[in-house]
Amino acid sequence: MKAALTLMIFALLITGCTKTNRTASSRETDEGRGAQVCASNYPLSYFAGRMAPSEFQIKLSPPADVDPAFWKPKAEDIQEMQKADLVLLNGASYESWLATVSLPTSKLVTTSSGFKDQLILLKASGTHTHGPKGEHAHSGTAFTTWLDLGLAIQQAEATRDALIARWPGHETQFSAQFVKLKDELEALDSQFTEVVSAKPKVPVLFSHPVYQYSERRYGINGRSLHWEPGEMPTESMWHALNRVLAEHPAKWMLWEAAPLPAVVERLKAMGIQCLVYSPCSGKPEQGDFLKVMRDNLENLKQVYATK
Repeated sequence: MKAALTLMIFALLITGCTKTNRTASSRETDEGRGAQVCASNYPLSYFAGRMAPSEFQIKLSPPADVDPAFWKPKAEDIQEMQKADLVLLNGASYESWLATVSLPTSKLVTTSSGFKDQLILLKASGTHTHGPKGEHAHSGTAFTTWLDLGLAIQQAEATRDALIARWPGHETQFSAQFVKLKDELEALDSQFTEVVSAKPKVPVLFSHPVYQYSERRYGINGRSLHWEPGEMPTESMWHALNRVLAEHPAKWMLWEAAPLPAVVERLKAMGIQCLVYSPCSGKPEQGDFLKVMRDNLENLKQVYATK
Protein backbone atom coordinates (compact mmCIF):
# COMPACT_ATOMS: atom_id res chain seq x y z
CA MET A 1 0.00 0.00 0.00
CA LYS A 2 2.77 2.38 0.96
CA ALA A 3 4.65 1.52 -2.26
CA ALA A 4 1.54 2.17 -4.38
CA LEU A 5 1.01 5.56 -2.70
CA THR A 6 4.63 6.47 -3.37
CA LEU A 7 4.25 5.60 -7.06
CA MET A 8 1.06 7.68 -7.31
CA ILE A 9 2.74 10.74 -5.77
CA PHE A 10 5.73 10.31 -8.12
CA ALA A 11 3.41 10.11 -11.15
CA LEU A 12 1.60 13.28 -10.09
CA LEU A 13 4.91 15.09 -9.70
CA ILE A 14 6.02 14.01 -13.21
CA THR A 15 2.69 15.14 -14.70
CA GLY A 16 2.91 18.48 -12.93
CA CYS A 17 6.47 19.09 -14.16
CA THR A 18 5.54 18.18 -17.72
CA LYS A 19 2.53 20.51 -17.65
CA THR A 20 4.67 23.31 -16.23
CA ASN A 21 7.30 22.81 -18.94
CA ARG A 22 4.67 22.82 -21.67
CA THR A 23 3.10 25.98 -20.27
CA ALA A 24 6.50 27.68 -20.12
CA SER A 25 7.28 26.59 -23.66
CA SER A 26 3.91 27.87 -24.91
CA ARG A 27 4.39 31.18 -23.12
CA GLU A 28 7.86 31.48 -24.62
CA THR A 29 6.44 31.07 -28.14
CA ASP A 30 3.59 33.50 -27.48
CA GLU A 31 5.98 36.17 -26.29
CA GLY A 32 8.21 35.74 -29.31
CA ARG A 33 11.27 34.29 -27.59
CA GLY A 34 13.01 32.19 -30.19
CA ALA A 35 10.67 33.48 -32.88
CA GLN A 36 12.08 33.16 -36.38
CA VAL A 37 11.08 35.10 -39.47
CA CYS A 38 12.60 34.34 -42.87
CA ALA A 39 12.53 36.88 -45.70
CA SER A 40 13.11 36.32 -49.41
CA ASN A 41 14.98 39.60 -49.92
CA TYR A 42 16.74 42.25 -47.89
CA PRO A 43 14.07 45.00 -47.94
CA LEU A 44 11.58 42.64 -46.28
CA SER A 45 14.10 41.48 -43.68
CA TYR A 46 14.90 45.13 -42.97
CA PHE A 47 11.23 46.04 -42.52
CA ALA A 48 10.68 43.11 -40.16
CA GLY A 49 13.87 43.88 -38.25
CA ARG A 50 12.80 47.50 -37.73
CA MET A 51 9.54 46.40 -36.13
CA ALA A 52 10.40 43.22 -34.21
CA PRO A 53 11.81 42.99 -30.68
CA SER A 54 15.50 42.18 -30.29
CA GLU A 55 14.82 38.57 -29.30
CA PHE A 56 13.28 37.83 -32.71
CA GLN A 57 15.50 36.17 -35.30
CA ILE A 58 15.04 37.88 -38.66
CA LYS A 59 16.82 35.89 -41.34
CA LEU A 60 17.53 36.74 -44.96
CA SER A 61 17.17 33.36 -46.63
CA PRO A 62 19.42 33.91 -49.70
CA PRO A 63 23.16 34.18 -48.90
CA ALA A 64 24.83 37.57 -49.11
CA ASP A 65 26.75 36.78 -52.32
CA VAL A 66 23.68 35.73 -54.32
CA ASP A 67 21.08 37.95 -56.00
CA PRO A 68 17.85 36.92 -54.23
CA ALA A 69 15.91 37.21 -57.50
CA PHE A 70 17.95 34.32 -58.98
CA TRP A 71 18.48 32.32 -55.79
CA LYS A 72 17.75 28.60 -55.75
CA PRO A 73 17.36 27.30 -52.18
CA LYS A 74 19.23 24.19 -51.10
CA ALA A 75 17.74 21.48 -48.89
CA GLU A 76 19.03 23.14 -45.72
CA ASP A 77 17.52 26.48 -46.78
CA ILE A 78 14.14 24.86 -47.29
CA GLN A 79 14.36 23.15 -43.90
CA GLU A 80 15.10 26.47 -42.23
CA MET A 81 12.07 28.10 -43.88
CA GLN A 82 9.90 25.14 -42.89
CA LYS A 83 10.91 25.67 -39.26
CA ALA A 84 10.32 29.43 -39.34
CA ASP A 85 7.22 30.99 -37.80
CA LEU A 86 6.76 33.30 -40.81
CA VAL A 87 8.19 33.44 -44.33
CA LEU A 88 7.94 36.89 -45.91
CA LEU A 89 7.68 36.90 -49.70
CA ASN A 90 7.92 39.78 -52.14
CA GLY A 91 5.59 38.33 -54.75
CA ALA A 92 5.35 39.84 -58.27
CA SER A 93 7.11 36.74 -59.67
CA TYR A 94 10.17 37.42 -57.47
CA GLU A 95 10.38 33.98 -55.84
CA SER A 96 10.71 31.74 -58.89
CA TRP A 97 11.84 28.93 -56.57
CA LEU A 98 8.55 28.84 -54.70
CA ALA A 99 6.85 26.48 -57.15
CA THR A 100 9.52 23.82 -56.58
CA VAL A 101 9.52 23.68 -52.76
CA SER A 102 7.02 22.59 -50.14
CA LEU A 103 6.29 25.16 -47.44
CA PRO A 104 3.27 25.45 -45.12
CA THR A 105 0.95 28.01 -46.71
CA SER A 106 -0.08 29.20 -43.24
CA LYS A 107 3.43 30.63 -42.77
CA LEU A 108 3.70 32.37 -46.15
CA VAL A 109 2.99 36.09 -46.43
CA THR A 110 3.12 37.72 -49.86
CA THR A 111 3.68 41.37 -49.06
CA SER A 112 2.69 42.69 -52.50
CA SER A 113 -0.70 40.95 -52.62
CA GLY A 114 -2.46 44.16 -51.58
CA PHE A 115 -1.47 46.00 -54.76
CA LYS A 116 -1.69 43.35 -57.47
CA ASP A 117 -3.40 45.86 -59.73
CA GLN A 118 -0.30 48.08 -59.59
CA LEU A 119 2.23 45.45 -60.67
CA ILE A 120 4.03 46.17 -63.93
CA LEU A 121 3.80 43.52 -66.65
CA LEU A 122 6.82 43.19 -68.91
CA LYS A 123 7.10 42.29 -72.55
CA ALA A 124 9.22 39.24 -73.31
CA SER A 125 12.81 40.27 -74.02
CA GLY A 126 14.34 36.84 -74.58
CA THR A 127 16.92 35.10 -72.42
CA HIS A 128 20.53 36.15 -72.16
CA THR A 129 23.55 34.88 -70.28
CA HIS A 130 25.95 37.08 -68.37
CA GLY A 131 27.58 37.17 -64.98
CA PRO A 132 27.07 34.71 -62.10
CA LYS A 133 23.30 34.88 -62.58
CA GLY A 134 23.60 32.68 -65.66
CA GLU A 135 20.86 32.55 -68.25
CA HIS A 136 17.74 34.50 -67.38
CA ALA A 137 14.99 36.56 -68.96
CA HIS A 138 13.34 39.87 -68.15
CA SER A 139 9.72 39.12 -68.87
CA GLY A 140 6.56 38.44 -66.92
CA THR A 141 6.23 40.83 -63.98
CA ALA A 142 8.64 43.52 -62.81
CA PHE A 143 9.54 42.51 -59.28
CA THR A 144 11.60 45.30 -57.65
CA THR A 145 8.40 46.75 -56.22
CA TRP A 146 10.10 48.43 -53.24
CA LEU A 147 11.90 50.90 -55.54
CA ASP A 148 8.54 52.68 -55.54
CA LEU A 149 8.72 53.77 -51.91
CA GLY A 150 4.96 54.13 -51.81
CA LEU A 151 4.69 50.41 -52.53
CA ALA A 152 7.53 49.73 -50.08
CA ILE A 153 5.37 51.29 -47.36
CA GLN A 154 2.53 48.94 -48.27
CA GLN A 155 4.92 45.99 -48.07
CA ALA A 156 6.11 47.15 -44.66
CA GLU A 157 2.48 47.45 -43.58
CA ALA A 158 1.75 43.90 -44.75
CA THR A 159 4.79 42.78 -42.76
CA ARG A 160 3.47 44.55 -39.67
CA ASP A 161 0.05 42.92 -40.05
CA ALA A 162 1.63 39.47 -40.38
CA LEU A 163 3.73 40.00 -37.26
CA ILE A 164 0.71 41.16 -35.28
CA ALA A 165 -1.37 38.20 -36.43
CA ARG A 166 1.35 35.78 -35.29
CA TRP A 167 2.41 37.57 -32.10
CA PRO A 168 -0.51 39.78 -30.96
CA GLY A 169 1.19 40.37 -27.63
CA HIS A 170 3.71 42.64 -29.41
CA GLU A 171 1.14 44.66 -31.34
CA THR A 172 2.01 47.92 -29.61
CA GLN A 173 5.69 47.66 -30.54
CA PHE A 174 5.02 46.48 -34.10
CA SER A 175 2.62 49.37 -34.71
CA ALA A 176 4.78 52.04 -33.12
CA GLN A 177 7.87 51.01 -35.04
CA PHE A 178 5.92 50.81 -38.28
CA VAL A 179 4.79 54.42 -37.86
CA LYS A 180 8.43 55.54 -37.51
CA LEU A 181 9.49 53.54 -40.56
CA LYS A 182 6.56 54.83 -42.59
CA ASP A 183 7.44 58.44 -41.75
CA GLU A 184 11.02 57.94 -42.93
CA LEU A 185 9.95 56.23 -46.15
CA GLU A 186 7.34 58.89 -46.90
CA ALA A 187 9.91 61.64 -46.44
CA LEU A 188 12.29 59.94 -48.87
CA ASP A 189 9.47 59.27 -51.32
CA SER A 190 8.63 62.99 -51.40
CA GLN A 191 12.27 63.91 -51.93
CA PHE A 192 12.63 61.56 -54.90
CA THR A 193 9.52 63.08 -56.46
CA GLU A 194 10.78 66.61 -55.88
CA VAL A 195 14.21 65.94 -57.40
CA VAL A 196 12.93 64.36 -60.61
CA SER A 197 10.00 66.75 -61.08
CA ALA A 198 12.42 69.66 -61.46
CA LYS A 199 13.53 68.34 -64.88
CA PRO A 200 11.39 65.31 -65.74
CA LYS A 201 12.41 65.23 -69.41
CA VAL A 202 16.12 64.63 -68.71
CA PRO A 203 17.00 61.34 -70.50
CA VAL A 204 18.59 58.66 -68.34
CA LEU A 205 20.04 55.22 -69.07
CA PHE A 206 19.65 52.25 -66.73
CA SER A 207 22.27 49.52 -66.96
CA HIS A 208 19.66 46.84 -66.34
CA PRO A 209 15.84 46.57 -66.62
CA VAL A 210 15.06 46.53 -62.89
CA TYR A 211 14.02 50.14 -62.32
CA GLN A 212 10.46 50.07 -63.69
CA TYR A 213 8.80 51.03 -60.40
CA SER A 214 11.17 53.96 -59.84
CA GLU A 215 10.53 55.15 -63.40
CA ARG A 216 6.77 55.06 -62.95
CA ARG A 217 6.62 56.48 -59.43
CA TYR A 218 8.98 59.39 -59.92
CA GLY A 219 8.56 60.06 -63.63
CA ILE A 220 12.13 59.19 -64.65
CA ASN A 221 12.66 59.38 -68.41
CA GLY A 222 14.72 56.20 -68.65
CA ARG A 223 15.78 53.53 -71.11
CA SER A 224 17.20 50.19 -69.99
CA LEU A 225 20.14 48.18 -71.29
CA HIS A 226 21.27 44.68 -70.29
CA TRP A 227 24.74 45.46 -68.93
CA GLU A 228 26.40 43.94 -65.87
CA PRO A 229 28.60 46.04 -63.53
CA GLY A 230 31.40 43.47 -63.43
CA GLU A 231 31.66 42.84 -67.16
CA MET A 232 32.95 44.66 -70.22
CA PRO A 233 30.09 44.91 -72.75
CA THR A 234 30.68 43.28 -76.11
CA GLU A 235 31.15 45.42 -79.20
CA SER A 236 27.64 44.56 -80.34
CA MET A 237 26.35 45.95 -77.02
CA TRP A 238 28.27 49.19 -77.59
CA HIS A 239 26.74 49.45 -81.05
CA ALA A 240 23.28 48.89 -79.53
CA LEU A 241 23.99 51.70 -77.07
CA ASN A 242 24.76 54.06 -79.95
CA ARG A 243 21.40 53.21 -81.50
CA VAL A 244 19.64 53.98 -78.21
CA LEU A 245 21.50 57.28 -77.85
CA ALA A 246 20.40 58.35 -81.33
CA GLU A 247 16.83 58.68 -80.04
CA HIS A 248 17.49 58.99 -76.30
CA PRO A 249 20.55 61.25 -75.86
CA ALA A 250 21.30 60.49 -72.21
CA LYS A 251 24.31 61.91 -70.40
CA TRP A 252 23.94 59.67 -67.33
CA MET A 253 23.78 55.92 -66.77
CA LEU A 254 22.54 54.51 -63.48
CA TRP A 255 23.99 51.18 -62.35
CA GLU A 256 23.03 48.48 -59.84
CA ALA A 257 26.64 48.59 -58.58
CA ALA A 258 29.86 50.32 -59.55
CA PRO A 259 30.88 49.34 -63.12
CA LEU A 260 34.39 48.41 -64.26
CA PRO A 261 36.77 51.40 -64.54
CA ALA A 262 37.34 50.60 -68.22
CA VAL A 263 33.59 50.82 -68.85
CA VAL A 264 33.40 54.12 -66.97
CA GLU A 265 36.22 55.56 -69.07
CA ARG A 266 34.74 54.46 -72.37
CA LEU A 267 31.33 55.87 -71.45
CA LYS A 268 32.96 59.09 -70.29
CA ALA A 269 34.60 59.43 -73.70
CA MET A 270 31.09 59.24 -75.15
CA GLY A 271 29.89 62.01 -72.83
CA ILE A 272 28.09 59.67 -70.41
CA GLN A 273 28.65 59.78 -66.64
CA CYS A 274 28.07 56.77 -64.37
CA LEU A 275 26.25 56.69 -61.04
CA VAL A 276 25.10 53.88 -58.74
CA TYR A 277 21.38 53.50 -58.04
CA SER A 278 21.28 50.31 -56.01
CA PRO A 279 18.07 48.23 -55.96
CA CYS A 280 19.25 46.94 -52.56
CA SER A 281 17.69 43.51 -52.97
CA GLY A 282 20.54 41.94 -50.99
CA LYS A 283 22.05 43.05 -47.69
CA PRO A 284 24.42 45.98 -48.30
CA GLU A 285 28.01 45.78 -47.14
CA GLN A 286 27.55 49.04 -45.25
CA GLY A 287 24.51 50.77 -43.81
CA ASP A 288 20.94 49.62 -44.26
CA PHE A 289 17.99 49.98 -46.61
CA LEU A 290 17.31 53.63 -45.78
CA LYS A 291 20.99 54.53 -46.10
CA VAL A 292 21.14 52.93 -49.57
CA MET A 293 17.97 54.74 -50.68
CA ARG A 294 19.36 58.04 -49.40
CA ASP A 295 22.58 57.41 -51.33
CA ASN A 296 20.48 56.71 -54.43
CA LEU A 297 18.70 60.00 -53.90
CA GLU A 298 21.95 61.94 -53.59
CA ASN A 299 23.26 60.35 -56.78
CA LEU A 300 20.03 61.12 -58.59
CA LYS A 301 20.36 64.77 -57.58
CA GLN A 302 23.49 64.99 -59.71
CA VAL A 303 21.52 63.96 -62.78
CA TYR A 304 18.83 66.58 -62.32
CA ALA A 305 21.20 69.34 -61.20
CA THR A 306 22.86 69.25 -64.63
CA LYS A 307 22.31 72.42 -66.66
